[in-house]
Amino acid sequence: MKLELHSIADMGKVVTGKTPSTKNALYWDGEYPFVTPSDLEFRHYRCGTTERYVSSEAKDRFRNQFIPEGAVMFTSIGNTIGKCAIATTDSLTNQQINSIIANEESDNKYIYYLLCNNVEQVRVLGGGSATPIVKKTTFENIRFRIHDFPAQQRIASILSTYDDLIENNLRRIKLLEDSARQLYKEWFVRLRFPGYEHTKCVKGVPNRWEKGKISDYYYTGSGGTPSRKVPEYFTGDILWVKTQELQNEFIIDTNEKITEAALNNSSARMFPKWSVLIAMYGATIGQLGILAYSATTNQACCSLFSKRKDIYNIFAYLFLRENKQNLVNLGQGSAQNNVNQEVIKDFEMIFPSKNIIDNFVESLEPSFNQILNLQIQNLKLKQARDILLPKLMCGEVEV
Repeated sequence: MKLELHSIADMGKVVTGKTPSTKNALYWDGEYPFVTPSDLEFRHYRCGTTERYVSSEAKDRFRNQFIPEGAVMFTSIGNTIGKCAIATTDSLTNQQINSIIANEESDNKYIYYLLCNNVEQVRVLGGGSATPIVKKTTFENIRFRIHDFPAQQRIASILSTYDDLIENNLRRIKLLEDSARQLYKEWFVRLRFPGYEHTKCVKGVPNRWEKGKISDYYYTGSGGTPSRKVPEYFTGDILWVKTQELQNEFIIDTNEKITEAALNNSSARMFPKWSVLIAMYGATIGQLGILAYSATTNQACCSLFSKRKDIYNIFAYLFLRENKQNLVNLGQGSAQNNVNQEVIKDFEMIFPSKNIIDNFVESLEPSFNQILNLQIQNLKLKQARDILLPKLMCGEVEV
C-alpha cells in the first residue's frame, strides 16, 4: 500500500485557541466547552465535558478560534504535549492547544489516530527548554506518511470500534458508580435506610449503630519504594501502585511492577484484594482506588482493609468518596497538602448495625463486580487497539 508524505496543513486547517478575559462575566458559564490541557488525557478520544464553559458572546467574539464538532485537538506545550481528543460539539480551546479541522480529503478520526501514533515525533519539536512548546507554524508543517482517503476511512472505522466500545463501557461504569453513591447518601447521609421510620436516634446516631473512628473497623498500612539504585527490583510481576494511578476506580494493572526481592528488601508491603487505597500527599490527596488483585504500594498510599469482612471495604470506599473534602481539610504542609496514616486512622466514622451494612454491601457487591469486569474489558480493548494502531499506520496491516 502506497503512503505519501503530507503536512498537517495538507489535511486541514490548524486553529490555535484563545482564553477569553476572566474579567468579562459575559464570556463564561455558557453552553460551549472550554478545553484546556487539564481537561484531556493522552488518547482521550472524544471530549465533550470540561471544567469550564463559555457563552454565545464568547463564540461571537472569538469566532476565528472556535472549532466545530469533529475537530482534532492536540496539546502543544510542556509535559502535556501529545494529549489528543476529538471535539464532540462546537468548542473553544485555550492557546496551549492546536486543533485541526479536517478538509474533504481527510478523515478526522484518522488524523486523531495518526497524531496518537506520532506523539514523540511532535514532542521533540518542542525544543529543549524548561517549557517546550510546538508553535502553530511548526505544528502545521509536520509531515507524515499518510494513506489515501478511502484507506483513512477504513482505518478510522477499525480503530474507532475499540474506542466506541471503551466509551460505552465507561458510561455503564459511571451509571453503576452514581447509583452506588446515591444509595450510600440515601442510607448513611440522609439516614433513610430500610426501617429508619422505626429506628430511634440518639445524638444523631441510629440505635445499634456505632460511633468510632476508621481504625476501629479497618486495618491500615502504607507501603514503600524499593531502591532505584537496583534497577532489577522493577523487573518483576508484583503490582506496585503509585498515587498517580489512583483514579477512584479498581486498580487492575500498574505502570511499574516489582520483584519478590524488592518486596523483601524494602518497606513495600503486600495488601490483599479489595483493599481500599487513599492518596496521602500533594495534588492527588484523597484520590482512591480498590485493589482488584493483591498488590504493593509506595509510601504515599494508605491502604484500608476491613477487620470484619472483605465486602465491607465497599462501605469504606464510598465513605471516603463522600468525605474526601473533610479529610483533605485536615492536611498539613507548607509546600503541599499532606495527611498521614494517623490522621486517617483517627478520622471519625459512624458504622451501621450488622443487618444494615450486610444488606447494603450485598446489594452493591454485584454492581462493583460488574464495574471490575467492565474495567478489565476496557484494558483488553486498549491493549488490542494499541497493538493494531502502529501496524495500520505504517501499512504493515493492509485495509
